[in-house]
Amino acid sequence: MFRIRTAILCTLLALFLLLPLPVHAASSAATRAIDDEDIVTQDFSGQDLREAEFSNNQLAGANFSEADLTAVVFNGVDLTGASLKNVDMTGGMAYLSSFAEADLSGAILTEAMLLQSSLRNATVTDADFSFAVIDKDQVKILCETASGVNPVTGVDTRDSLGCP
Repeated sequence: MFRIRTAILCTLLALFLLLPLPVHAASSAATRAIDDEDIVTQDFSGQDLREAEFSNNQLAGANFSEADLTAVVFNGVDLTGASLKNVDMTGGMAYLSSFAEADLSGAILTEAMLLQSSLRNATVTDADFSFAVIDKDQVKILCETASGVNPVTGVDTRDSLGCP
């Protein structure tokens, strides 16, 4: 009797391990696309914008201070002179976007991808860029003025950028 139970349990376990598990695809509803017509203000300060997607928006001078931008996507967005003070943009992505003259003081950009995006004259005091992917020429520009230690992560800004 013991052998029969063991055989049945082993068979069930083998079937459980060999059968494929259900796959759940990410829903497009999980990502909130924010179009120009959706933007009635340029003040996003303190908002929860996790996984939001901004595409081809004109947000020069916008205020994102203290916003949660975890896994946000900026695609072709003009953020020239925008305030991104103390934002958490962990795992976010910016492609062909301008952060020129933006204030990224105290920002957390760990594991962010800032590809083909301008960071010319951006303020990055106390920012954390650990494991971020940034174009080499932009890193060089940021290293010219980078300073401080991020108050949340305790990471030195210059170290997170790999500055010499």
